[in-house]
Amino acid sequence: MKKILYLALFSFSFGAIAQSNDDLTKHYEAYYKQMKTQGDAQGIINAITHLNVLKPSEARKDTLAYIYLNEGKFNQALNTIGIEQKATDSDMALEVKAVSLKSLGNAEGSYPFFKTIYDKYQNAQVAYELAEINLNMNKLTEAKKYIDLGLANVKDNQGKSFYETQQPYKVPLKSAFYYLDALIKFNENKDTNKTAAVLLLDKALAIEPRFNMALLAKNALSPQEATDTEN
Repeated sequence: MKKILYLALFSFSFGAIAQSNDDLTKHYEAYYKQMKTQGDAQGIINAITHLNVLKPSEARKDTLAYIYLNEGKFNQALNTIGIEQKATDSDMALEVKAVSLKSLGNAEGSYPFFKTIYDKYQNAQVAYELAEINLNMNKLTEAKKYIDLGLANVKDNQGKSFYETQQPYKVPLKSAFYYLDALIKFNENKDTNKTAAVLLLDKALAIEPRFNMALLAKNALSPQEATDTEN
């Protein structure tokens, strides 16, 4: 009799928990929709976190990580989905891992994720990221390869943001490619390639005359170029 009673109580409790979870899920789904309507990022994060606890979902985890990414919370984004590269990674997960790792100063760790994205879509903006990472690792041949691939596929409406000034600004991606190409050319041979590097910077500035990084680079190289010419 006691066993039957315990079994009945257990069944009732399990049913009550299941019902409670269903009610909570509906509540947080409604809460999530409302937070989206209000544009409340923290509210959306809270809602998805609760939904992931109640009904775990890889797609929902990827969405949560992507929201963290957009909010500049890179550690939280990576803590949500991890930093391992998996064959099952969604495009969203690949982007989160690539951008978050690079933003946290681990460009080398971000490289495999950017490469996987590029291999799938041949996106010029991703080619720029790969070229920049290779340049920073002094892999100049690989960097140049992605510059050429990027220039072959770049669209007029694609841009690249820079943050070295107090006010961030954006330049056409094609201009940014020429700037990066100039850095690669200079680093290939700093004694003989200054003039060639300046010519590439001129191409960048012809597209965007207010491109501050290109102006700084040209000003740094031009006096040396003039001195070399005089000698």
